[in-house]
Amino acid sequence: MDKKWYVVNTYSGHEKKVKEKLEMRTTSMGMEDYIFRVIVPETTEVEMKDGKAKEKVKKLFPGYVLVEMIMTDEAWFIVRNTPGVTGFIGSSGKGAKPTPLQPYEVDKILNSMGMSRLEVSTDLKEGQLVKIISGPFNSMEGKISSLDLDNNKVMVIVDLFGQETEVEVGISEIEKAN
Repeated sequence: MDKKWYVVNTYSGHEKKVKEKLEMRTTSMGMEDYIFRVIVPETTEVEMKDGKAKEKVKKLFPGYVLVEMIMTDEAWFIVRNTPGVTGFIGSSGKGAKPTPLQPYEVDKILNSMGMSRLEVSTDLKEGQLVKIISGPFNSMEGKISSLDLDNNKVMVIVDLFGQETEVEVGISEIEKAN
């Protein structure tokens, strides 16, 4: 089982409370190995008011929270029963588990917030096997030869026409190989 991203529906205006409660429940119930990151998708906008620039944080999807988790029965139960949660998006109800977001969907949301789907500190290291999931090298597998965290780029050694070739790809264009 690997971790995936799910969309959780909350009462509108309660996204931050749900995030805090879910993080507390995850810790208190020892579920850190199943529930990883809880994110309220937000963006910062600058608006002019009385001739002064003022930063305003705006929710991208009011009433929704993203949860990175491994979908086990217990993790599913904990998230569903967190106060303020009304359910998962992508679930037909009747006890059916929800479908996760596709990597490209998660990348689009997280990149707009300056974040990455992969936790670089724990998920990526030199020598790590990865699969390229977009761009000209789509579906090729290779080994990370170097990381450029400042620019969100990685150098990956792939087999191109029988020869090892180093290619540069964005962090959002790769996932861990199975």
